[in-house]
Amino acid sequence: MSFEVVPALDLRGGKCVRLYQGDFSRETVFSDNPLEMAQHWVGLGAARLHVVDLDGAAHGEPANLSIIRRIVAAVSCPVQVGGGIRDIGAVRRLLDYGVVRVIVGTAAVKEPALVEELCRSFAEAIVVGIDAQEGIVAVKGWRELTGVKAVDLGLRMVELGVPRLIYTDISRDGTLSEPNFAALEQLLAAVPVPVIAAGGIVTVEHLQRLAAMGCEGAIVGRALYAGNLDLPGAIRALRGTRAGP
Repeated sequence: MSFEVVPALDLRGGKCVRLYQGDFSRETVFSDNPLEMAQHWVGLGAARLHVVDLDGAAHGEPANLSIIRRIVAAVSCPVQVGGGIRDIGAVRRLLDYGVVRVIVGTAAVKEPALVEELCRSFAEAIVVGIDAQEGIVAVKGWRELTGVKAVDLGLRMVELGVPRLIYTDISRDGTLSEPNFAALEQLLAAVPVPVIAAGGIVTVEHLQRLAAMGCEGAIVGRALYAGNLDLPGAIRALRGTRAGP
């Protein structure tokens, strides 16, 4: 499988937005029409889309389901969705819509038994998102620090059968700085499952370094929306690069 460059669509109030370090008070609206934005990225060559329901993450249950359903129906590539998914019913609903991967975050810390059940029931469709601030996991829309180390959570999730992880460095997210390569290296060395990187990715060189480290792919948001990174150019530069170790 080739290294994937995955555009992010963060949904809040029916719009496509980006936050700065996960801060809901520091929001930039990039589109009033997430469906058009999804089709835009697919038209530029995206092989997968990463959709986050920010309202759902904040309130503990999916809040933009109608938009998500329309996005999945309108695009030709696989879609993965996270944000506020904390029960098996929400997972089933999204999979019924045609979502290929469902991402759980808060439940991984608060309800590990649920994650184990999800892995038994839905196998490769389940992804755990590890969102960390200085190596410590944050949940509930990144507003609550847990005291759990990111690597420890990753190892625990692998024991429960989780087949894939997404690691987001909160302090880098939306900052147009660079990924937290050191934290990613630590996680990659610890877990035997694919890891997707997110947070702070700006340049093709960042993507190439992540691929060389062994990441399966990278989720890119603000750098694409602000024009720092050209999606077709990034895809061409990474074409043929093997994902993972």
